[in-house]
Amino acid sequence: MDDKNLTIGDIAQELGVSKTTVSRAISGKGRIGEQTRKKVLDYIEEHHYSPNVIAKGLAQNKTFNLGMVLPGDYNVVELPFFQKCMLGVSRTASAHGYDVLISMVTADNISQLERAVTNRKIDGAILTRTLADDAPMKYLIESDVPFVAMGSTDDDRVVQVDNDHRSACRELTDKLLAHGIRNIALIGSDETHIVTSNRLRGFEDAFMQRKEWDGSRQTFLNVSDGGRVDEIVERLLEKKTECIVCMDDFLCGCVLNTLQQKQIAVPAQIQIASFYDSTVLANRIPSITSIRFDVEELGTKACETLLRMLDGEEVERRTLLGYEVRMRKSTREIG
Repeated sequence: MDDKNLTIGDIAQELGVSKTTVSRAISGKGRIGEQTRKKVLDYIEEHHYSPNVIAKGLAQNKTFNLGMVLPGDYNVVELPFFQKCMLGVSRTASAHGYDVLISMVTADNISQLERAVTNRKIDGAILTRTLADDAPMKYLIESDVPFVAMGSTDDDRVVQVDNDHRSACRELTDKLLAHGIRNIALIGSDETHIVTSNRLRGFEDAFMQRKEWDGSRQTFLNVSDGGRVDEIVERLLEKKTECIVCMDDFLCGCVLNTLQQKQIAVPAQIQIASFYDSTVLANRIPSITSIRFDVEELGTKACETLLRMLDGEEVERRTLLGYEVRMRKSTREIG
């Protein structure tokens, strides 16, 4: 008999037992004598039998699926971020014999995630966004499902893998202040997103460590559309703001478009920086001072951490990945 084509039926016939007995021996479930179980497992080992994914999953009580939880309310500009995260997760999962199941959630609808858990379709999950009031996170904790959050949270029960946004934003802001900027503004997005609060903390940290700083600063949060950006930029130009710092590439793109429409030169008339670099800003002229995070690495590290958890290993509760501050021509004489 060709061992490569061996089936559960072949094993049952060879050992004189039923297919159910062989399945129970493989899965470890159901009533079966230890001597019979040993006989089946010894035969499998001797003949190098490799059960299919379903049988293997039964044997190890695993589905060999990982859930990746994506926000259903993401905008088009955020798509490259989630694609790169997904690439890191998928490559790592595939290398370890796992597939990835996508669940889309919103603040008030996590039904896809609930179905994946209730129907036992996943062994663990990866959250791609953390919120101040995080329904998916609460559900996974209550359901006792192993998971890793790509992002930060104050809940010390949660295993977290994140970029060091706070340090990165502090470093970039400090470089701007060190060059003598005295009138600076920050435009940020949804403050229910933890990443927003971490970037804001980094921005404020830069001023805290410069106690002699005597300039003025303004902060605008929960900005989500170009119309609101237009209003803010108009106000900042009236106040002779020297530099506008944007929390992400979307807002930075909106600011640059507004300035272009008003024929305001960057950096000659106003300087611009972004707390997040991406392809959205890649071809801008002048090049934009920003922070680069390795997003694919973020997905890879989150998946590696989850797989270690599923193997019963102890993992770090919080892992912070590096960054690169890129000083470019949008901040004059600094880049």
